[in-house]
Amino acid sequence: MTEAQALREAIRSAPLETSNFGETPEPKTLYLPPSHLKALRLDAHVVVGSRGVGKSFWTAVLQSDQLRRLLVGAASELNDIFVHLGFANKEDASYPNADVFSNFLDQGGEPYDLWRAVVLRWVAHQARQRIPKTQWSDTVRWLKSNPEAAAQLMRQPRSWRGVILFDALDRTSNDWQRMDEIVRGLLRMVLWLKGFSGLYAKVFLREDQAERTVFNFPDASKLTATKAELTWARHDLHGLLWQRLINAPNEHGELLRKICPHVEQADVWRVADEMKRESEAQRNAFECLAGPWMGRDRRRGVPYTWSVSHLADGKGRTSPRSFLAAIRQAAEDSAERYTQYEFALHYESIKRGIQMASTIRVQEMAEDYPWVPKVLFALRGLNVPCEFDTVVQRWAAAFPKGPQEIHPDRLPAQHIARGWEGLREDLQRLGLIETKKDGRIDMPDLYRVGFGLGRKGGVKPTN
Repeated sequence: MTEAQALREAIRSAPLETSNFGETPEPKTLYLPPSHLKALRLDAHVVVGSRGVGKSFWTAVLQSDQLRRLLVGAASELNDIFVHLGFANKEDASYPNADVFSNFLDQGGEPYDLWRAVVLRWVAHQARQRIPKTQWSDTVRWLKSNPEAAAQLMRQPRSWRGVILFDALDRTSNDWQRMDEIVRGLLRMVLWLKGFSGLYAKVFLREDQAERTVFNFPDASKLTATKAELTWARHDLHGLLWQRLINAPNEHGELLRKICPHVEQADVWRVADEMKRESEAQRNAFECLAGPWMGRDRRRGVPYTWSVSHLADGKGRTSPRSFLAAIRQAAEDSAERYTQYEFALHYESIKRGIQMASTIRVQEMAEDYPWVPKVLFALRGLNVPCEFDTVVQRWAAAFPKGPQEIHPDRLPAQHIARGWEGLREDLQRLGLIETKKDGRIDMPDLYRVGFGLGRKGGVKPTN
C-alpha cells in the first residue's frame, strides 16, 4: 500500500460524522473554535446560528460533565455547574412539547408563564421541594395563584449554580406567529431569570427566528447585548477536520498525527495551537492530503481554500457538517476511482465531495424549511447567474395560482404574502440565493449542485 492509499484509508476511518440528535459527543470529536468561546459563557443568554454550525452539538456538550471538564481550561466558569435541558429536539417529560404549547395557547395561556413553570420545576427538584406537576397547567396555576411561594422558591439560598438550555425551538409550533409568541415568552423568562443569583439560561436560536419579532418586549436589549453567533472561519474548519483525523483509530491515527502537530490531553489527541489558525502548518497539512492544485496547475485553485469556498452559502459561510461530509466523500471517491493517485484526495473527488455535501444540505433545508425544495426544484436545469424574470417564469409555471399555492406542512416562507419578491427575499436571507450587482440571481454551489442548476465551468449538478 502506498502512503497516499494509507492516508486515504485513515481519512475514511476517522470520525467525520457531525449530526447530533441529542447523543453525547465523543471527547475526541470536541473542538472549540476561539470564536465559539463567547457562546459558551454563562452570560451569553442567546446563541444564534444556521443549520449545522453547532447549536445542538454545544447543547449536548454542555450537558456532559466529562466534556465540560475538557473545556474548563478555556471556559473555567463551566466548572461545578448543574445543567438542565429546558427544550430540545427530543421529547422529554421535563419540558412541554408542541401539543402542550398548542393547547395552552388555545386556552389563552401566556408562553412566558409556561416557561417559568419549566424553571420552577427544575429549581424545586434541586431544592427537594414539592410543587404541583401532574400537568403543566397545574404548575402554571400554582405559580399564578401563589406568587409569593414561587418567588420564595426562586430566591432561597442555594449551594449550587445551574444553567438551563433551550434548543430546537422551531419544534414548538408549525405556525410562525405562534412560534414567535413562544420564543418571545421564553426570552422574557430568561430576562426574569437574570434576577436570581446563580441561575442562568442559554437559548439557541436559528437565524430566521432571531430576525423576527421575538425581541419586541421591554429591556430585551439586556439580552441582545450579550448575543453570540456561531460562525466558522476557514481555519476553524480545517482545525476541526484535523481534530477528527488525528483521533482516527489505531494505526490510522498514528499516520495522520505524523502530519499534524498535536498534544495529548486526558487520553485524547488535540491539535496544537498552530493548527487552530491560518498558518503554514495548517496549509501544509492539507496539501499533504490533497496536493497543491485543484487540477494540473495553479490555474484551477488551491484545495485548501477551494474546498471551503465552494461549500459556502450565499452569505459566504461554510458549515462544519458540509465540509466534513465533502472530505469524507472525497476520500471514498478517491479510493474507488483514483487508487494510484499520488495524494489521498484527488481533485475531481473533492468536486464530487461538494456534490455529496450539496445533496445533504438540500435534505437538511427540506427538513427545516419544507417550502424551499418546492420552489428551488422548480428551477432545475437553469444556468446561473440568470435574470430574476427567468426565475419568476419558472415559478409561475409551477405555481400558476401564485405563491399562495405553496403549502408546506410547517413554517411557510415568512414573506410569501408579498408574492415572488417576498419569496426572493426569504431565499436570500437564508443564504440560498444572492442578487448580483447587475440584478441577476446567483446560487452558491452548496445549493446549486443539489437543486440541479448549472453554471458555466462550475461543479456539475447531481441531477
